[in-house]
Amino acid sequence: VLTSWYSQEVKNAAVILIDKWEPVLGVKVGRLSVQKMKSKWGSCNVQNGNIRLNSELAKFGKGALEQVIVHELVHLLEPSHSERFYSLMNEFLPNWKQLKALAAAE
Repeated sequence: VLTSWYSQEVKNAAVILIDKWEPVLGVKVGRLSVQKMKSKWGSCNVQNGNIRLNSELAKFGKGALEQVIVHELVHLLEPSHSERFYSLMNEFLPNWKQLKALAAAE
C-alpha cells in the first residue's frame, strides 16, 4: 500500500514538472512510469522518450525529483553522460549538483 502511494505521489508531482520542463528543453516525453527501483533514481529510453522514475523519490523534496526529471529529459537531447550532457545540465539547471545531493544523502 505504501509503495503504491509513493508511486502515485511521484507520478503526480512528475507530471507537473515534466509539463514545466518539456517546453524549456524542447523535448517531448513519450510515457511516464513510476516503480520501485533498486539502484537508479530514473531512466529513459531515448528512442521513444519514455521516462521511468523510482517511487522512492517520494521520500525526498521536490528539488531532488526535479533534478532527476531534468537529468532524464536532458538525455533526450544527449543520450550519454558526455561533456555536452553536463554542459546542458549546467545551462538548464545550474544547481543540479546540490539538488542531486538531496537524494544521494540517503
